[in-house]
Amino acid sequence: MKLTTAFSILAFVFSAGLCPAVAEEQQSALVIVLDGLRPDYVTSELMPNLHALGERGVVCANHHSVFPTVTRVNASSFATGCYPARHGILGNTIYVPEVDSQKPFSTGNAQNLMKVEDATGGKLLTAPSLGEILDGAGIKLFVASAGSSGSSYLLNHKVKGGGIVNSEMVLPESTREGVEKRFGPEPAEAYPQVAGNRRAVDALVQMGIAEVGARVSFLWITDPDHTAHSKGIGTPDTVAALKHVDEEVGRLLSELEARKLSERLNIFVTSDHGFSTHSGPANLMQLLVQEGVKKSLASTDVIVSEGAIYVDNHDDATINRIVDVLHRTPWIGPVFTAAAKPGDAQGRVPGTFSFDSINWNHERSGDILVDVTWSDEANQYGWKGMTAQGGIAGHGTSSPFDIHNTLIAAGPALKTGMKSNVPTANVDIAPTVCRVLGISPPAPMDGRVMAELLKDGPEPASVTVSKDKITTERALDDSTYTSELHKSVVNEHSYFDYAITRRGRR
Repeated sequence: MKLTTAFSILAFVFSAGLCPAVAEEQQSALVIVLDGLRPDYVTSELMPNLHALGERGVVCANHHSVFPTVTRVNASSFATGCYPARHGILGNTIYVPEVDSQKPFSTGNAQNLMKVEDATGGKLLTAPSLGEILDGAGIKLFVASAGSSGSSYLLNHKVKGGGIVNSEMVLPESTREGVEKRFGPEPAEAYPQVAGNRRAVDALVQMGIAEVGARVSFLWITDPDHTAHSKGIGTPDTVAALKHVDEEVGRLLSELEARKLSERLNIFVTSDHGFSTHSGPANLMQLLVQEGVKKSLASTDVIVSEGAIYVDNHDDATINRIVDVLHRTPWIGPVFTAAAKPGDAQGRVPGTFSFDSINWNHERSGDILVDVTWSDEANQYGWKGMTAQGGIAGHGTSSPFDIHNTLIAAGPALKTGMKSNVPTANVDIAPTVCRVLGISPPAPMDGRVMAELLKDGPEPASVTVSKDKITTERALDDSTYTSELHKSVVNEHSYFDYAITRRGRR
């Protein structure tokens, strides 16, 4: 079989022909990221196809997003099996002075990420990615995405194997014309993003799997996140987005079955993070200016990048003044600073946790990382989880409603009809995919192989899980600031469950 005329350029890129068909006995893997999918969305009523997949596969009931619980941090963790301390993408916006010394920039734009790649000598991600690892083993990786160009690029930033087909970007660039002729141009904005999500599914099946012959693929569907951000959790539009996403999952599974691919394909359906209703006044930059610890909104003495704060010359006095302001502000939750000593869970400023405690201690880290408070209050539609962030709805915090996300797995290498309560996380997916394919990564990953999900692995009930709680406290003038960081531990692997902050009168 030859590539169509529209893909003559692709034919050249892939050595003038299709990749050899994958031997039937070879295992392959597909990671489906349903952006912002909370685990409690997956019901037989709202999402019957995904629910049924869980019924016949494995449902991981204690799955974790990587903190900060934002998209591009987790895209990088999917790609590397590592936390931000290892891979270097610290937020949805980041501050990299080599690119722009005056202000942070969005990681949602692939062009910005390419500037980091250029400015750092190819060190956008400071941990090996799956694309590189698989390429070394002669295995192709393909990315099909309706999400941002930034999240797509981070999944395969070296553009190995089958490249990237995204709503905003196609890589290699030489393949764009053929892709747009076949799957259409960038879809118009819509809530839900039906056309974009369908385009990504079509590109995955028709191009990535059937033609490129990728043994590992990422499929990124931008809903329900895309709709829930602007419409809210539980609204008719977001419910419609959930049903649309489920229809796309059902269509994809039917396509794979019809093409007789499901017999060797292991599917991991996950999300980058959970989701919460926003109920607060949070505006960190404005707070710092109002309290006189930052000169102005545009000043560079203190640079704010989401929750990360960078202080000019790392001035200790300014850092301590800022932390004091944060501790006294009711909507501020846990605060993080550099470790008091390497590996210590306590930060060097009293009343803070360390960057080490959340795997955020990278050379690009700020001087302070700030979170907001949360509650389990329900919104008007009955969906629990409120945070003090501004806006309608979103994610990013250490609330359990943002941290706990979805993982459903099914395939020939996996157990069937099982629910596992063993803690797992987005960093565990890459090492598990490598195990399924029989690949040993050349460098250690932070995540673990989820052996309890594999057919030849231990039963989940036999896996020992322990709990850990770390407390930090600071006495203020007439009150006490206390914050708790809760974790689950599986062997040497620690999972950040949530953090909670309290203030009380002394």
